[in-house]
Amino acid sequence: MNHPLNVYNTLSRKKESFVPIHSPVVGMYVCGPTVYGETHLGHARPAIAFDVLFRYLSFLGYRVRYVRNITDVGHLEFDADEGEDKIAKKARNENLEPMEIVQRYTNIYHKSMQLLNVLEPSIEPYASGHIMDQIELIEEIIKNGYAYVSKGSVYFDINKYASKHPYGKLSGRVLEDLLTNTRQLDGQSEKLNPLDFALWKKASPEHIMRWKSPWSDGFPGWHMECSAMGKKYLGEVFDIHGGGMDLLFPHHECELSQSVAANGKESVKYWMHNNMITINGQKMGKALGNFITLQELFEGKHALLSQSFHPMTIRFFMLQAHYRSQLDFSNEALIAAEKGLTKLMDAYSKIEQLKISEESSFSFKEIYQGCLEALNDDLNTPIALSHIFEAVRQINLIYDGTATISANDRNELRKLFDTIVFQIMGLKQVESEHSNELISEMVELLLQLRQESKLKKDFATSDKIRNELMRLGFEIKDRKDGYDWKKL
Repeated sequence: MNHPLNVYNTLSRKKESFVPIHSPVVGMYVCGPTVYGETHLGHARPAIAFDVLFRYLSFLGYRVRYVRNITDVGHLEFDADEGEDKIAKKARNENLEPMEIVQRYTNIYHKSMQLLNVLEPSIEPYASGHIMDQIELIEEIIKNGYAYVSKGSVYFDINKYASKHPYGKLSGRVLEDLLTNTRQLDGQSEKLNPLDFALWKKASPEHIMRWKSPWSDGFPGWHMECSAMGKKYLGEVFDIHGGGMDLLFPHHECELSQSVAANGKESVKYWMHNNMITINGQKMGKALGNFITLQELFEGKHALLSQSFHPMTIRFFMLQAHYRSQLDFSNEALIAAEKGLTKLMDAYSKIEQLKISEESSFSFKEIYQGCLEALNDDLNTPIALSHIFEAVRQINLIYDGTATISANDRNELRKLFDTIVFQIMGLKQVESEHSNELISEMVELLLQLRQESKLKKDFATSDKIRNELMRLGFEIKDRKDGYDWKKL
């Protein structure tokens, strides 16, 4: 590589050259969903952002162990230490077992990821399947003096930790300011400090999800799962930890502190965070009426939508913005993305039809290198796409006969699309229902012309129509009273 991959490290607050701890193996952990509801637009952004990173690291020749967890226990309402478990609450409201809720919404999440062409992670652990790992990690933190037991619950001792380590270094929060702005909440009398967070919570009598521990029948705190599963599958120190900006504090800040308290060192070399999605300039939320699930987007069934949108349109829309920039969603923005994606795929479909000349008017190798330089600059997909659309402009000029292309440059053009657009960006060709209907009508018209040619004993024309359709990937079967056909 002429240019090394640079990534923005949230911890250092600057771009750093990516150097794996154990090259050529890369350990990457990304926070997955809490599965208590429909998969929404906000779930798609980190999934796509870190899918591109996964794809690009693989393209560069690294062997990536990509861990993306499923949170199915311990995540309480309002990201707090008091209240009801989000999954248990959903189960109680719907009169179901918690694991029924987990299974239902995990299936929906997986289906949505498949439609968005998000690759499966190497390992997808569930928090509920790693309770013992979390208990063992809590025991280490207690042994090292950074946690205490109170009324059957275990809390992380912020003051003790901050006396030896900088708390707030990841998020940039100042401990004194946090203390000043923290109000006393019900149940916090168990804590030495209102900022102390739960590593283990004693379950109340009505709490459904509980496990035995040395301290009580209860459940782990939300922050504990990622520390335990990251260590189990990637080791005490690994390369990349990713997630949305909304997880930076308190979730990732607490994770960093827990790992230092347990292992005596920070667990992550590069922290990476995608920015958030707004809708028509507002933060997405059910109370504002702008909360959109991916299913609603795919089906067009939401008041803010004028039509349905293909999953590849959603993916393309997100790639148009840098993963660290805020992305504003609107119906109009998606329509514009749909047009852009159509233009891109139309150009790709013309590549095989371009007439070959001795010389080329353009160098597609330069465009390919420009795309790689953009991706090496902290995965700058919008700049990479701008290079791709310069290639689209050139393809149209060649197709119209106002420019030329050599056989070698056409190979470079194929490489540009196959590698950058499809392999790394993860886009796929889109066939709309309208296009399929139009194709069917055209095939029917050609086969009717073929039937007329046969009746006129014009077998040369009849055979030519059949052979051309077969060359284009259609299977034709003649019957006594007509014909059958299908797309292979």
